[in-house]
Parts: sequence; C-alpha cells; structure tokens
Amino acid sequence: MRDLDRADLDRVLADITAIRSQVAAGTAFQGYGPTALAATGALALAATVAQAALLDDPTGRPLTFLAGWIAVAIVSIGAEMLARSRRHHSGLADAMILNAVEAFLPAGAAGALLLLVLARLAPESLWLLPGLWQVLVGLGLFASLRALPRPVALAAGWYVVAGLGTIAASVEGHALSPWTMGLPFALGQGLLALILHRAPGGDHE
Repeated sequence: MRDLDRADLDRVLADITAIRSQVAAGTAFQGYGPTALAATGALALAATVAQAALLDDPTGRPLTFLAGWIAVAIVSIGAEMLARSRRHHSGLADAMILNAVEAFLPAGAAGALLLLVLARLAPESLWLLPGLWQVLVGLGLFASLRALPRPVALAAGWYVVAGLGTIAASVEGHALSPWTMGLPFALGQGLLALILHRAPGGDHE
C-alpha cells in the first residue's frame, strides 16, 4: 500500500511540474522591464565612450575589447531578469526563466563558440564578432517571440540588420570599434524598452 501511495505521489508531483511548465511557456515573460532595458542601453553607450577613451587600438587588443562587452552583457541582463521575474511571476519565476534561457541558449552558445573558435584558430577574424553577436541577439529575440509582445520582432529585425551593417562597415579595415559594437546595442535596447513600455499590459515602472 505504501509503495502504491508513493507511486501516486510521484505521479502527482510530475503532473504538477508539467502543468507549471506549460503555464510558464504560455505566459508572457515580463523579466525584461522597459526601465531596465533602457538602462542597459545607457550602459552600452557608457561602455562605448569608456572604451573609445581608454583603448587606443581595440583591433590590437581584441580580447580585452571583447571581454569588456561580455562583462557588460552579464551585468546588464542576468541580475535584472532574475529580480524582475521573481517580482512579476512569483512561483512561476524559475520555470519562466528556464523557458527564456532555453529560447536564447542556441544563440548564446553560438556566440560563445564563435569567440572560442576565432580566438584560437583565426584571431585575425575577430573583427567579425561584433556584427555576428548582433545578428545572434536578433535571432534569439525571434526565438523568444512566443513569450514576448509581437512588436519585439521589430527590435529583433534591427539587431539582424545592424549586425550585417556592422560587418559591412568593418570589412575594409578589419577593425574593431567601440562605436560599431555599442551604438547598435544602445539603440536596440532603447527600441526594446519603447516596445515593451507601449505594449498592452506592459510595465510602466
């Protein structure tokens, strides 16, 4: 009898977990707040100005240049997404964060692998990374549209076009520039903030 009760309990817990995951997947993720996104855009702009002032030759120090932008991305996205998700979704926060991470995971993993491969095998091609990363952010946003307002597709499209434009602008000198990295992200985050602020039921914090 105890074995039967234990099996029933395990089955019920599994059903509850599955239901929570389905509800989380069908709920609009609010971990990206307009104010927070606008702040990340401002941070990207500040990082651009700082690197332009402090790095005389970003192309000659590509790993230092790229490491700075990796740090900006981690600071901008991780903590705020976690904090806001817990405020807005309470018990569903963990499941919703998992869904959001799963949507971005392929693009994020591709960006990290591109850095590793180019740094190891073709360091002379590292100038491609700013544009490629912008394209990958756009693809990650496209992959997340089921949990975001549909106009976010405009921001996703911006990142793809900006990334291709960055590659085109850098192709002649194969140069890394804080401006071709920072300005597209600052504008993209600002556009995302505006879209989410104006979305029905959006956060007007």
